[in-house]
Parts: sequence; structure tokens; C-alpha cells
Amino acid sequence: MTIAYTKSFDAYVVAALFDSLDEPIVALADGRVIFPDLDAAFDSHPNAGILAAVIHPTGLGIVTGGDDGRVVWTTKDSGPIELAAHKGAWIDSIAAAPEGQTIAYAAAKKVYVLDLLSKAQRVFTHDHSVSGLTFDPKGRKLYCATYNGVNVWFSRIAEQKPQKLYWAGSHTGIAIQPAGDFLITAMQENALHGWRLKDSKDMRMGGYPAKIKSIHFFAKGKLLATSGANGAVVWPFLRANGPMGEEASEINPQDGAMVTVVSGAAEETLLAAGLDDGRVWIAELQSTGIDWVKAEKGAAITALSMSNEANRLVFGDEEGFVYIYEGEA
Repeated sequence: MTIAYTKSFDAYVVAALFDSLDEPIVALADGRVIFPDLDAAFDSHPNAGILAAVIHPTGLGIVTGGDDGRVVWTTKDSGPIELAAHKGAWIDSIAAAPEGQTIAYAAAKKVYVLDLLSKAQRVFTHDHSVSGLTFDPKGRKLYCATYNGVNVWFSRIAEQKPQKLYWAGSHTGIAIQPAGDFLITAMQENALHGWRLKDSKDMRMGGYPAKIKSIHFFAKGKLLATSGANGAVVWPFLRANGPMGEEASEINPQDGAMVTVVSGAAEETLLAAGLDDGRVWIAELQSTGIDWVKAEKGAAITALSMSNEANRLVFGDEEGFVYIYEGEA
């Protein structure tokens, strides 16, 4: 259980992810994509910055959006492959649907869906800018976080009017429960909002001291972790009503520090959090044990992910340091 890899890339770490082979991939603000296990780097967005990244629907490589208006798929074998380009646009939100084999990305008020099976492209236009995207588990519906709620589109239908999940205010991030029963958004204010999708019943989840920039379902979708507080905030989704009527728990709060990013194990009650003072911890929630993965303070942690086997963490900070921690599955 140790830090097995440390390297400085001198660029803000935008995303740190694991692909389906449990190989780490890192996206940097200067346009580079890094494969730490291979010590390989690709200039996926030359002379531009990466704004958003997700693992490709095939599970291999990473799809990035940049301030150059380009959407690029980078794999360790093929390097960068341009999927789309929109001159003058910023691509700052991307989602992928492995089962549907589709990619969605937002450019201001328009959301584009690339169908990898049919090679078709669909465009969904909104009244306001779109700040977050997620597909349902089957890839059939696309949820777009925007002003005053979420627009819901069928991802493979060209001409349609979206369903609207309404809540006043600006919705800046989005996550869907793995079973597809609940949808959660982060608000511009210090709160979450949620909907039970079978009947659109909604809920406000507040009490945060800061804006919420990281939302992650884990433990088979029974728990939701977020940033935005001194500790990781965990909401229960154990019953049919989800968190309605339930209280959140704050895990390992630290005086003078805020959690910036969270990531949990898909199947287990294992949760990791990165802080704005550079520290990283991991907790097994059923045993209440806390291990400090990185106890030394430093630059704020900006990206963090747990591997599919829950035995590795990859994380990075705003100064460009990337770390890989190896523990026990």
C-alpha cells in the first residue's frame, strides 16, 4: 500500500481515469494525454487546452474536449484521432455510453451525439448553455444539465422535443445512479438537486458550505459521495425513496481544508477523497477506517479515480503532479 508512481507534468491535471483494462490515463490542461503505465504522452490538442474527458465507450482510450473546439479519441496504440471539430467553440462537457456506443458533447447551447454504430450524428439545441451530460445505463436517454433543470432526450431520435425536469437555477454538474432510478445535479448555489426518474418526484439536498464540483455513485449505486465540504458528503440510496427523508454523513472532515474531488469503488463501500491542501485519503465506510494515501500538504487535488478492481488510485493536482497509489483489492 504505497505511492507507486509520481511525476510532474507542469500542467493542471484535468482528469485522471482508469480504462476498462484498469490502465490509468491522465488529461492535462496543456492538451496532452498521458499513459503513466507506459510512460507515454500524446499531444492530443496541440496549442490548446483540454477541458473535459471521459473513457471511450469501447473502454479503450480517452475522449477529450478542448478549447480548440475539437473532440479527440486518444489510445495508447493509435494516438490521437479527431472525432469532431467546431471552430471557435469550447467543448467542456462530454459523456459516453458503453452499452449504447454513443458519445455526447456540449458546445454552448448545442449538444452533439455521435453514434459509433451507425456513424450518425444528432444535434440537440437548448435555450441555455449545457454544463453537464450523462446517459442512462442503456444509453437510450441523454440528460443535459442546463439553466432551470435538465433536458431529457432520446439519444437516437433526430426530431423530438425534450422532456424537462424543472428546478429553478443553474445546474452545473450531473450524475445518474447506475440502476437508472435517480438523477442528481450540482447547483450553482451550494446544493444538489435530485429526481426519482420513474415519477419525476424531486428533492433538494442542501447544507453545503461550498460549491459541489465532484459527484460520484459507488457501492453498487447505494451511496453517493460529493465534494463541497470539509469531509466527503455521503448520501444513502438504500430504499425506494433514495435520499428523501434521509440525512447525509460527512466522512473524515478536516479543519481548514475542503474536499475537492471524490471517487468510490463500483462494488464496495470504499471511498477516496482529494483535498484542496493536497492531501488524499481512502476510507472503508463499513469499518470506519481512514488511511492517508498522501498525508503531505501541497497543491489542490483536481482529479482522482479509483480503479475497477479498487486496488489503485490515480490522482493529480493543479501544479501538474500525477500520483498512482497501489493498495489491496
